[in-house]
Amino acid sequence: MDAQSKPAKKGIKSAMQSFGTKLSGMVLPNIGAFIAWGLITAIFLKDGWYPNAELAKLIDPMKTYLLPLLIAYSGGAAIASHRGGVVGAIATMGVIVGTTVPMFIGAMIMGPLGGWCIKKWDDAVQPKIKSGFEMLVNNFSAGIIGMLLAIIGFFLMGPIISAFTTIMAAGVNWMINHSLLWLANIFIEPAKILFLNNAINQGILTPLGIQQAAGAAGKSILFLLEPDPGPGLGVLLAFALFGKGAAKGSAPSAIIIHFFGGIHEIYFPYILMKPALFLSVIAGGVTGTTLFSILNVGLKSSPSPGSIISLLLMSPKDPMNYLGLIIGVTGATIVSFLISSVILKRDKSIDTDALEASTAKMNAMKAEAKGQDVASAKAIMNDVKGVDHIIFACDAGMGSSAMGASILRDKVKKAGLDLSVTNTAISNLQDKPGLLVVTQEELADRAKKQTPNAMHVAVSNFLNSPKYDEIIASLKTEAVSGGNDDDDAAAAAAAPAAVAVPEDTNDSLDFDAVKEIVFMHHDQNVGSATMAQATFRSELHKLGKEITVENLAVGEVKDDASVMIVASKETARRIKLQFANVQVYVVDGLLNATNYDKLISKLH
Repeated sequence: MDAQSKPAKKGIKSAMQSFGTKLSGMVLPNIGAFIAWGLITAIFLKDGWYPNAELAKLIDPMKTYLLPLLIAYSGGAAIASHRGGVVGAIATMGVIVGTTVPMFIGAMIMGPLGGWCIKKWDDAVQPKIKSGFEMLVNNFSAGIIGMLLAIIGFFLMGPIISAFTTIMAAGVNWMINHSLLWLANIFIEPAKILFLNNAINQGILTPLGIQQAAGAAGKSILFLLEPDPGPGLGVLLAFALFGKGAAKGSAPSAIIIHFFGGIHEIYFPYILMKPALFLSVIAGGVTGTTLFSILNVGLKSSPSPGSIISLLLMSPKDPMNYLGLIIGVTGATIVSFLISSVILKRDKSIDTDALEASTAKMNAMKAEAKGQDVASAKAIMNDVKGVDHIIFACDAGMGSSAMGASILRDKVKKAGLDLSVTNTAISNLQDKPGLLVVTQEELADRAKKQTPNAMHVAVSNFLNSPKYDEIIASLKTEAVSGGNDDDDAAAAAAAPAAVAVPEDTNDSLDFDAVKEIVFMHHDQNVGSATMAQATFRSELHKLGKEITVENLAVGEVKDDASVMIVASKETARRIKLQFANVQVYVVDGLLNATNYDKLISKLH
């Protein structure tokens, strides 16, 4: 029963994420328009920073027409490209004109509906169109279907959606009036960690928030429920003070990215590492929302990304609103921090990072002893064969995936590889040859469904993954081999002998050509390489020899004969698979200082 229930739960979770992505995918591509509307409202409205009655005329048309039509176009285009977007926008005009409330939810229904209708029409009719009549049929079919949907929207869907929106808004207002809005955070905070944050914020809260902000208050607390950085900040502060290993070391930089950059996904892995911390973010979110409610805090429009800077920019021109905003975020941070601190202090487990590193090292040594390392390297080469484009894909195609793409792009550049590295939303992935998709483990299934023929790498954290070095190493291996797979079977059989490291390998090196000594490290295992580098540099300095000594990742090493990599016998085999020109000096162990006497004596 348990074995059967796990796939079922995974399927439900994947379906929820997929549905949420479709909702947020209609809003996120147009978030710039929402921010523009929010800024125009905050600046030029009667009680704004610089009131201007003429420019304030932009506010209502943008809210009524521009924003819903952009949402509808994006929803239709996601299903049937440009034609779907056009028909979806036409259909949405029916619900806009047929109602008196902002039709954001109506746009989210009519836009995809228009795209679906034109797609079904095209699939059924286009193969039967006589040559020369394609443009005539396509244009008139889009116009007629769009007209019919607009009429349906005006008379039927408009009133239904308007009533539904009114009921939802009334429910939210009831929760606000009875000080119960904090209940939403009990569901919002865990859902965020399951990568439903964009779906919740952009797909549900933003449309309702804009409708509320369009009223007399001119602001809405709904814009603060999901973007509040306080709960995540409290968790990261606790890790910075009371965490262990890599989690503690990475927390300070994560704080900056989260609080000022607005990339909330950065703290998700910390909570998944210790699920008890769900209590921290729930309590922090409840505290923040309660304080916002008591102090009557709201924003003009949805802040994106959810940084403290965006929150302050979207605040109305009201000193008390600014003060309440800061108090709410601070309160959420304090409560989340206190609970997280207790959880982390009571955690008596050993350093899991060190345990994982030791386990990985043990497995690598076992494989090496059994002669499996070369076969593993060959498998990696096959995995990346023919890659010409790497895409980082996340739920929204912004934030964390953009930062992950930037990190790998830098590694690709340093490795001298001519590859494109970009980022996008999973829903926008296209199944093309030569594509390598990097995504988070939680979203891997959806990415594979979207691009079944692409190569896939799943990581736990976009901002700090050891798999980036593995990708670079594999790509460099293929580059060195020239991508030739004519005799793969024979090459695989001969590979162990080809990369064997003889005992006297150091005697054949060209020491006169060496200008740089490199101690190579893995992204998350830099300790021994760093210590070895310091020891070696100290010995060189004592003897007055001036040679560059660096501690680099595999993707940062220049493939040149002037570079000498110091490596153990096991590592030397892998290096010879990945580089064509570098020289490799084999040692018994990186931390054995006696290894370096002979090497130093031969360097000039």
